[in-house]
Amino acid sequence: MILKRSNKLHSSLTRTRQSFFGRIAGLFTGGDITEETWEELEALLIQADVGLATTISLVDALRERVAHERIHRADGLSSALKEMLVSALRTNGHRYVEKGEHPLSVVLVVGVNGSGKTTSIAKLARYHQQRGEKVILAAADTFRAAAIEQLAVWAERMGVDLIAHQPGADPSAVLFDAINAAHSRQVTVVIADTAGRLHTKHNLMQELRKIYRVAAKQLPGAPHETILVLDATTGQNGLAQARTFHEAVNVTGLFLAKLDGTAKGGIAFAVTQELGLPILFVGTGEQADDIAEFDAEKFVEGLLA
Repeated sequence: MILKRSNKLHSSLTRTRQSFFGRIAGLFTGGDITEETWEELEALLIQADVGLATTISLVDALRERVAHERIHRADGLSSALKEMLVSALRTNGHRYVEKGEHPLSVVLVVGVNGSGKTTSIAKLARYHQQRGEKVILAAADTFRAAAIEQLAVWAERMGVDLIAHQPGADPSAVLFDAINAAHSRQVTVVIADTAGRLHTKHNLMQELRKIYRVAAKQLPGAPHETILVLDATTGQNGLAQARTFHEAVNVTGLFLAKLDGTAKGGIAFAVTQELGLPILFVGTGEQADDIAEFDAEKFVEGLLA
């Protein structure tokens, strides 16, 4: 499968690898470990959007390991840091819903406008198509007319059904109809777009909770996934978005969009460490096929290659 190819993930990290993490790799080329080494490592991690709390935790743990293992040369830090970075990306062990795990899987997709949510939904649809599943898209972001139109374009392009109402309609009613349509058309996956106004708006969060309840009432166990799309280029602001959405609708995992467009891919560590949420997918380009399943080891290797 295209999604399994590690070169997609590796190539999406080019800008990050050539900037801050490239300079981190440069710290390990030789010489003794000095206080300046630690200060530069800490500064580079923070600049790469790893986040202050996560950076301090990583550097402190690395210092302890260096002392315990009596590592004196900077080139001995590389493998230790890689192991810690991989560990930092492994959170609650949640895995994305497997093919055939449910007769019908319902996936809610949340995120603020401009995060790449609509394109990420198209990529998820392609992912399920490549697993041999039949997909329906639900245009439940009814507050933004353009969102319905954009999703309709993607649906037509990929040959999947779209359930949509008029702009301003009840988003929960759209999802209700999509689940009904899925039953009658022998569909195996419903992917629902949801309202993406600013995450600080109380009414938006109430609407998301209502959608969540409707899905659960109509199909026991639904939604089976609630994916938060985060724009990797937004940096630490993305962390505030993730926290608010998670509190509202119990996010199960993250889709890190536009990873290829940022030099600060360190945000991946901040969101996994501070929220305990796993990254499930990354966006590696602008086309529907530009999606990769997240792999912590390959991600770290891609950063420090």
